[in-house]
Amino acid sequence: MASSANLSSNPLLVAWNTPFGLPPFESVLPEHYRPAFDQALAEQQAEITAIAESVEEPSFANTIEALERSGASMKRVGGVFFNLAGSHTNDAIQAVEREMAPILAKHRNSIFMNEALYKRVAALYDTRDSLGLSAEQARVLDRYHTIFVRAGAKLGPDEKKRLAAITERLASLGTQFSQNVLADEKSYQLVLESEDDLAGLPSFLREAAQQAAEERGLKGKYVITLSRSSIEPFLQFSKRRDLREQAFKAWASRGDNNNETDNKAIIAEMAALRVERAKLLGYETFADFKLSDTMAKTPDAVLKLLNDVWAPARARAQEERDDLQALAQSQGDNIVIEPWDWRFYSDQVRLARHNLDEATIKPYFQLDRIIEASFETAHRLFGLSFQELKDFPKYHPDIRAWQVLDASGNHVGTFIGDYFARSSKRSGAWMSAFRSQEKLTGDVRPIIVNVMNFAKGSPGEPSLLSFDDARTLFHEFGHGLHGLLSNVTYPLLAGTAVSTDFVELPSQLYEHWLSQPEILRRYATHYRTGAPIPEELLERLMGARNFNQGFSTVEYLASAFVDLELHRRKDVSDLDVSAFEKETLEKIGMPRQIIMRHRTPHFLHVFSGDGYSSGYYSYLWSEVLDADAFVAFEETGDAFNKDMAEKLKRFIYSAGNLRDPAEAYTAFRGRLPTADALLAKRGLAA
Repeated sequence: MASSANLSSNPLLVAWNTPFGLPPFESVLPEHYRPAFDQALAEQQAEITAIAESVEEPSFANTIEALERSGASMKRVGGVFFNLAGSHTNDAIQAVEREMAPILAKHRNSIFMNEALYKRVAALYDTRDSLGLSAEQARVLDRYHTIFVRAGAKLGPDEKKRLAAITERLASLGTQFSQNVLADEKSYQLVLESEDDLAGLPSFLREAAQQAAEERGLKGKYVITLSRSSIEPFLQFSKRRDLREQAFKAWASRGDNNNETDNKAIIAEMAALRVERAKLLGYETFADFKLSDTMAKTPDAVLKLLNDVWAPARARAQEERDDLQALAQSQGDNIVIEPWDWRFYSDQVRLARHNLDEATIKPYFQLDRIIEASFETAHRLFGLSFQELKDFPKYHPDIRAWQVLDASGNHVGTFIGDYFARSSKRSGAWMSAFRSQEKLTGDVRPIIVNVMNFAKGSPGEPSLLSFDDARTLFHEFGHGLHGLLSNVTYPLLAGTAVSTDFVELPSQLYEHWLSQPEILRRYATHYRTGAPIPEELLERLMGARNFNQGFSTVEYLASAFVDLELHRRKDVSDLDVSAFEKETLEKIGMPRQIIMRHRTPHFLHVFSGDGYSSGYYSYLWSEVLDADAFVAFEETGDAFNKDMAEKLKRFIYSAGNLRDPAEAYTAFRGRLPTADALLAKRGLAA
């Protein structure tokens, strides 16, 4: 244990006299984390012991509320550490992450496997109807009881010991998995030097590649990285098929290079441990265990949805492939379409069919303007306004922050935007919280962050987005609003703490407003002239919304099938990860020219932790909800209908986990949805 003098000067453990209680990022050094974690763990352990060993009869206040109040330092320290471990890491932080993973898993086990503590929770749960609880309190009690049972609280001592060992090992493996993927992404660079190497690349991509080269000390050259914002446009525009193949194979083989960062053995061990964990808890498979606490409830329900969408998506993808092949032949390119050709020829087909290409669209999608568009949408739907902060603590010079106010000018929370790709950041886009909303310990306002990986513009030039990038920004901001608008008393239920297959509803629904002509007319403006996007270009953009939808649905569904199939297995001993992936894709009839959106060896959603394991289907499940939910607005004739927006805020965006997801959706919409609106939205309806 560190000395008290050291602890009193540790910025993670002292009061934060910063704007809106933001973490004092500039003062925090990697060596502060471990002592801060040790102190926070000891504090919460003492709090838990006091609750469990109390001689008072269990009550909601002395057991459940006491549990909810415990671990305040843990939340603060963990909030800073895990956000930075994803968005701005280094060797020292990664070392702490590896060290802490099993320790934190052990700590969680010590709480949720604590027999005396569970007895108090169970006693309350068994007499819940006579306790006079509010609806929110009843929900908190129900959720705690479920968490304890799913963590193994009802098991015997030997089973508890084994389950604890499993969860600790899984935590270490998940950490190593994500660090391996980041290492592979960080170490790769495709260096372009001659004009021939740059053939076909538009100016925005050349500028981004030049910037990436300068950051790597290769001034005068150009570098393509494995960040999606770099690799995808390269595959789309590069006329050099040999270089496209080279870059694509590096991208596809992250975590799968039979070297020290290879993830296949980690996956095999994780899969076996997950099966064992499920069986200890009384389930046949890990998918049965995981899905029992979601909206879907069973693997069969998930499989039905995936299969319903797979057939029309695959048929559409095969038509798209034939179009690409025909175009290649017509140009005299005597090739068979391969995965590294799809984006290149697809862009040309889109140009031919819709007179639309990325180089025409991108100049109208400036990052700053799309941020403004997302804020304007939140203002029109929910009455929010955003005031940018100029002087606040930053963990990287590029981050921005805003104070969020409601219609009456009251402080709602603080929003941080971290938009640009860098080698210290893992790939992808996500929302997280440095602090979540709650009212149990006072009026605690949230600090929410959106993390992206957009290509940074050259000095003095704006960062330009593809339409997909813009949609990603709206998606993550939808998650952000779910955190910012949270209005609950108990921390356990706050913000995005809902089931995995419901959590994507607020984010995916928010994407719909980006496509509203009134938003695009105002915010899609040319970065040089300031002119709004021309009406005929807007029409073409909207007309091409479902272009290549077969491809994008198939690459997503393939990942969802592989995730579900792996976790539906009763026996995964001697799992050959590569063979399993291949067999599963053959079984569903995966087109050879498309690969999974996330191949198994770099499938962070599923293996960097437990979040989306057996749950990658959630995006599709939520899309059934979001497609139907937006139809509710369309039926009123006004995409910003005030009454619908009020119901949406009340039952979805601000409600956290106050209700069962099906109940929450029904309260908003009056009924549950069918998949019809989803198929229509994706242009896959018969």
